[in-house]
Amino acid sequence: MQYRTLLPAIVLALAATGGWAQGSWPDKAIRVVLPFPPGGPSDMVIRLAAEKMQSTLKQSIVIDNKPGAGGNLGAAEVARATPDGYTWLWGTDTLVTVNPHVYKSLGFKVDDLVPLTIGTSFNQTLVCNPAVGVKTLGELIGKAKATKMSYASGGNGVPGHLSMELLQHMAGLEMTHVPYKGPAPATQDVIGGQVPCGLLAGPTVLPHVRSGKLVALGVSGATRSPTLPDVPTMAEAGVKDYRADFTLVMYAPKGTPEAVLTRFRQAFVDALKSPDVVDKLKAGDQTVVGSTAAEAARALAADSQKWGEVARRIKLGLD
Repeated sequence: MQYRTLLPAIVLALAATGGWAQGSWPDKAIRVVLPFPPGGPSDMVIRLAAEKMQSTLKQSIVIDNKPGAGGNLGAAEVARATPDGYTWLWGTDTLVTVNPHVYKSLGFKVDDLVPLTIGTSFNQTLVCNPAVGVKTLGELIGKAKATKMSYASGGNGVPGHLSMELLQHMAGLEMTHVPYKGPAPATQDVIGGQVPCGLLAGPTVLPHVRSGKLVALGVSGATRSPTLPDVPTMAEAGVKDYRADFTLVMYAPKGTPEAVLTRFRQAFVDALKSPDVVDKLKAGDQTVVGSTAAEAARALAADSQKWGEVARRIKLGLD
């Protein structure tokens, strides 16, 4: 009789703690936190994927923008979330590869976020005002070694800043960094001639390269941009072994059930690899990857080491 009395209590306890949640997941809306403002590349990618994921998972996908502190605020919220499969983080690799090296306080532990998959990769594009008079990376390197020059980025510690510092180190040149609050204002000042060059997000500079207002000298990644196929990579342009790929990654709170991770990842990757989504992402300078969790973890660990070395060399520290 005692065992029969205890059984209902055990069942209720398991249900309350999520012990049987995997079988019924998802049974309510799923929230994906974006630690950046609406309208950026990460926002575009997840909204395209969410439309298809909702059909697969039979639940709404709620996109929740939580910008601030280089993405740390949103990342911290997800790191503290209950690991039940209803809260996810979608953001740049820099959240765990750059921020831990440059921010005095992250507000979260990197180990509390589990990388699920690298969704897409993207480049930074090195551009100059036509008045500078350079058309190749080699010409810019020669000019920068002969005269004092500056370059613009979307801010301290952002991909364009770190990529340019790595390029300068490998190419043996020195240009003064002029940080802006985002790639859009930086691009406008390069167009206006206030700063001669910039290493900036591909989608931001693309229209101006096509219109002739900016000259593209190279892209930062291992492969050429799908939107600028005639522009060489930095390695192709003469800086041997240079590579500065950046990615958008889906993260989960540590402790999320494995079955839930597997199902969510599959729905997400299938959505990204839909032909219509692939085409739309290419137009935004995003290349679909859809890695495994293990591949994501290895790539993030390698990039953390690389960008940590860059940050220490330039003594980059942010509050």
